[in-house]
Amino acid sequence: MDIYKNSYSITEKIKLLKKEGKSIGFVPTMGALHQGHISLIECSKRNNDITVVSIFVNPTQFNNPDDLQKYPRTFETDKEKLNLANCDILFYPSEKEIYPQNDSNISFDLGILDSIMEGKHRPGHFNGVATVVSKLFKIVLPDNAYFGQKDFQQLAVIKHINSEYLKNLNININACKIIREKDGLAMSSRNVLLSKEYRKNASMISEVIFESQKLSKKLSVGELKNWVISKFEQNSYLELEYFDIVNNITLEQVNHWNESNTKVACIAVYAGNIRLIDNIIY
Repeated sequence: MDIYKNSYSITEKIKLLKKEGKSIGFVPTMGALHQGHISLIECSKRNNDITVVSIFVNPTQFNNPDDLQKYPRTFETDKEKLNLANCDILFYPSEKEIYPQNDSNISFDLGILDSIMEGKHRPGHFNGVATVVSKLFKIVLPDNAYFGQKDFQQLAVIKHINSEYLKNLNININACKIIREKDGLAMSSRNVLLSKEYRKNASMISEVIFESQKLSKKLSVGELKNWVISKFEQNSYLELEYFDIVNNITLEQVNHWNESNTKVACIAVYAGNIRLIDNIIY
């Protein structure tokens, strides 16, 4: 595995590989790699000649400085995992490399995507995501990029900026299924920060959304939301931030089941001071 820290160097390497007719798959990450990330790499390796992974903890997508500080950084372990996964190229830039001093702020029009659910509770978060992804895409120049469906709203944002702002790059966005722990908890780099009791209770998140999928056949949207709220009110370890049912394309809120063919239930929960998200398609 080749490791690059300089943007110019990796771009030149990618251009050379493309001249040789190689297809490039890209998995952007913030490190603290787990099986969910590895599954994205496996998807990329199945469909591309070369797989590039980036590790960069992006400061512009954190609303809370403490959250940024606490985010796990495990580079040496990550490097071992990437070698085992047969990753071809690792891009590991510094903050100055991605955000040089003369860098101007980029602002994206994300419409409703930036003002609901995650956007409502984390103002500016998705503009930060859009900024770093657009920068990484322009550096790595992939043919295909891979993202997990756990971050469903983020995936919608990335598809939006790819089609509206980055058309000339001709990148295909590939969504990969959520990878879960044995007890159902969606894999996340934040899971390692949970204490024993919070980790034990966190499995309730997936239990509730799986059950909500069944109950959607007999409860109204409003009744189902109230049922979810009541479930979390009974658990002193978990605090529900939101549970929303939205159109899977527009992410507009669904108030009646006949409003949309495919719906997604999205949830955010605090386990102590660790924030966890999940979703399920109805």
